[in-house]
Amino acid sequence: MRYVGTVSTLSYLPRRIGFMPAGRRTLLTSSDKETLNSSAVEKHAAERRNIASTSPAKETSELTKQSAATTIPTMVRGDWVLFHPVYNKDEVKAVKVLHRKRLNFSDSVAYGLVKLARVLFDKISGYKHMKTPPDPNMSLYELRKAGYLLDDKGWLSRILFLESIAGVPGMVAATLRHLTSLRLMRRDGGWIHTCLEEAENERMHLMTFMSLRKPSIFFRALVLGAQGVFYNLFFLSYLVSPRICHRFVGYLEEEAVYTYTHCIADLEAGRIPEWSDMPAPQIAIDYWRLPKNAKLLDVIYAVRSDESTHRFVNHSFANLDQRSDVNPFALREPDMHVKGSRVEFKRQESEEYAKVSHEMMEEHLESAKKTNGGL
Repeated sequence: MRYVGTVSTLSYLPRRIGFMPAGRRTLLTSSDKETLNSSAVEKHAAERRNIASTSPAKETSELTKQSAATTIPTMVRGDWVLFHPVYNKDEVKAVKVLHRKRLNFSDSVAYGLVKLARVLFDKISGYKHMKTPPDPNMSLYELRKAGYLLDDKGWLSRILFLESIAGVPGMVAATLRHLTSLRLMRRDGGWIHTCLEEAENERMHLMTFMSLRKPSIFFRALVLGAQGVFYNLFFLSYLVSPRICHRFVGYLEEEAVYTYTHCIADLEAGRIPEWSDMPAPQIAIDYWRLPKNAKLLDVIYAVRSDESTHRFVNHSFANLDQRSDVNPFALREPDMHVKGSRVEFKRQESEEYAKVSHEMMEEHLESAKKTNGGL
């Protein structure tokens, strides 16, 4: 797996640790610094004069134009994101629909809340999932009208609503852990950045599908209300039991993997003809480093892989003590052949994984010292 961020390869560890670039640093004299500062000031002044002379006085600049899904102008593109994975074709096909069995009462509570949310959302959207329709001769139009299949707009509404909610738990967890770290004046054990990466990853899913459709005012109001209720409920719940909250998110991500797997099956079977040959949005090509000729199907495969990562990580987190254990995935994560085919690491597996990661980090530190002449 190629990664921009959390990664299972050894080559990533130096970047996470924050090594200096290879080569010795050169000390500058005070006169050198004055010369550099003077040159920088003159260059900056020249650039300001050039901008003032060439920019129209009252016209809207291309740098301020916005699209429906972003405040970033269309002519400015960049990767303003945290670390995130980039998959190959074998990895996205390794994801399986899995379910973790409930082992105790708290697991049942978390799973029950997820199933309740799923049933309510299906009722509101009028969706009925059946593996075999009542009449095999029903046309695509008839299946959609009866609620057994979703059209492209139905899938988008479902995905946009899901992703607008799915981006909440990671941010809540990161916020509370950040405040706890400040309040107790101690390190966090690597939990904060993993939670932030999850929250941003879900947000990028939303931004990707937002580029396909501009939601109505009613839909935005629905998301606003649901997000406000869910954020506060999850915030209060995380104060009481982080473990149950991570288990809840793990079960929620199971549903997300199931949803995207179903969407992929419908798309590949030709049951969503509107998306059959649709090119991937540019934001998705930039984010997942997809080829220029990538299709929307490739994007959905990548999104499903992300969701399987969140499923695996949150179920594994729920097996740990969030107040004292180190985050086993702070330095690296297993590849998709593990995260896609397993639902969790047990506590002992997480401890062993963290130990191996630490040993790998020490080896890289020693190697970097030798490469840089002992610095």
